[in-house]
Amino acid sequence: MAIHEQFSAAIDGQYGTDAADRLCEACVMLLGIDAAAISLVFDGANTGTLGASGTLARSCDELQFTLGEGPCLDTVTHRAPVFVVDLADPDETRWPVYGPAMLDMRIRGVFAMPVLIAGEYVGALDLFRTEPGGLRAGQLAGAIAAAELAGIPLLDLLDTDLRAAVDEPGSDAWAELNALSRTEVSQATGMLVAQLGVDPPEALLRLRAHAYSTGRSASDVARDILERRLRLEAD
Repeated sequence: MAIHEQFSAAIDGQYGTDAADRLCEACVMLLGIDAAAISLVFDGANTGTLGASGTLARSCDELQFTLGEGPCLDTVTHRAPVFVVDLADPDETRWPVYGPAMLDMRIRGVFAMPVLIAGEYVGALDLFRTEPGGLRAGQLAGAIAAAELAGIPLLDLLDTDLRAAVDEPGSDAWAELNALSRTEVSQATGMLVAQLGVDPPEALLRLRAHAYSTGRSASDVARDILERRLRLEAD
């Protein structure tokens, strides 16, 4: 069975985030990598994780949001694949913070393919490997095929939510997409703006910095701020 057919079979009968997770799991099985995630990228920021092969993949993806750098952002910005065969290479300095953080998580190879919907770059398929080394020709072909299919789960959600907006005006039409996006981080950023008297970019920077310095995800820190278990100092 051709690689494209294998990926198609993996998501057959699945929908939305379930399809995205299955696609990422298939990437791990078929491409010789250790983790895979589908990132949503809008306005130059990693805004959510559409799918992931497991906990490691979600952590690797969210760290891109926390640090504001990484393969998903580069592949969308440059509209081209990103391949890093060994993050431990002394000459590999494109991500001065994200790179060492990945090495701390025992990730050596990182690959990202842009995800397009109707000609728009809306995210990335991220592949992570614990051993250094590039993708072979067959693996690269598989990554391209998986990235092409990665837009389908997002289209599923958009189709459902748009229909709900039309058919049921009073419904929470964007519920699942909102759940995917890091809305808690946005809400917590707004609280920090009021508490610290800083502008939104500075507030988000402080939230991310606290997350990184404490070894936690930005979403976890945001929840603590919203539930008033954590208050960041003005200085």
